[in-house]
Amino acid sequence: MITKDMKIGEICRLHPEVVPVLQRFGLDCLECQIADLEALEHGAGVHKVDIEKLLEELNRIVND
Repeated sequence: MITKDMKIGEICRLHPEVVPVLQRFGLDCLECQIADLEALEHGAGVHKVDIEKLLEELNRIVND
């Protein structure tokens, strides 16, 4: 399960299948230095993304 407290880099390493979803939501910072330091919730806030919708889509993919 992906949570809002997880670091973006961690999510990408554990679940590479969700990278296209992150990109679709405008979170293209997957390869930048802060991906390993930035929590998903913070990144979503910076990019004005609804964290609940993002989590719903991410977890739908990892739970299939």
